Amino acid sequence: MSNRQYLVVSATLFSLVALAHFLRLVNAMTVTVADYVVPMHVSWVGTIVPALLAVSALRLLGKGSA
Repeated sequence: MSNRQYLVVSATLFSLVALAHFLRLVNAMTVTVADYVVPMHVSWVGTIVPALLAVSALRLLGKGSA
């Protein structure tokens, strides 16, 4: 796999993760793991961090450094 392909795959996956967490926030969906209800602030982190990683991958892709 070339660096360019890696960046495209990474940006896509990180974008999908960020989108899933964002949709959870918008729709106020409850997530329960075993008997533990996952707090909504986890999805804030789960939206921001992967979104930044996706943007970073896209910037590297745009620079042509791959």
